[in-house]
Amino acid sequence: MQFDTPITLALSKGRIFRETLPLLAHAGITPADDPETSRKLILETNQPQVKLVIIRATDVPTYVQHGAADVGVSGKDVLMEHGGEGLYEPLDLGIARCRLMVAGVKGAQTGAGRLRIATKYVNSAQRYFAAQGKQVEIIKLYGSMELAPLIGLSDLIVDLVESGNTLKANGLEPLEHICDISSRLVVNKASWKMKHPSIMSLIGAMREAVDAGSATN
Repeated sequence: MQFDTPITLALSKGRIFRETLPLLAHAGITPADDPETSRKLILETNQPQVKLVIIRATDVPTYVQHGAADVGVSGKDVLMEHGGEGLYEPLDLGIARCRLMVAGVKGAQTGAGRLRIATKYVNSAQRYFAAQGKQVEIIKLYGSMELAPLIGLSDLIVDLVESGNTLKANGLEPLEHICDISSRLVVNKASWKMKHPSIMSLIGAMREAVDAGSATN
């Protein structure tokens, strides 16, 4: 596959990058460097018109929204916090799957009084509890979420859960399911119009790879 116009794709290191690579390969795109070992933040690819920018996962929607990248791959959890302004979300890639959950110590009550909720997913947590008519105090944390209920900082946490092993190891358990999470392809609205043929070619190739992967699972 050849691309007629320059395309900049925003990705984050780690699981999303690793699981996006086979989808990009199906579109004929291979990065020239491994971001896990390279210090480069802009990676060339085997396609002269396609480059990758390596940024923090939480920054991907912002780069795409403001046109610093034409396309990005972002977890639905990040998109829910961002709000999705200035973005199209044409494709669920079905990768980096997990769940956004309410969790706490075993037997914790989720509906008693004004609850304190520790999370980095402030907007998602507020929307979830507001929809249930519950008043909560949100305490924003950036990591080690499981510690908060153990030392009395919060009653509950809202966090991503994959296997649940980290919760279990710290005496916590998932209590309520908020939503399923996977990574999505997002597109800048201006790029969608100005670079439509190239963008659609990329989406089409990645959709084929997603569908093929789903058929074999």
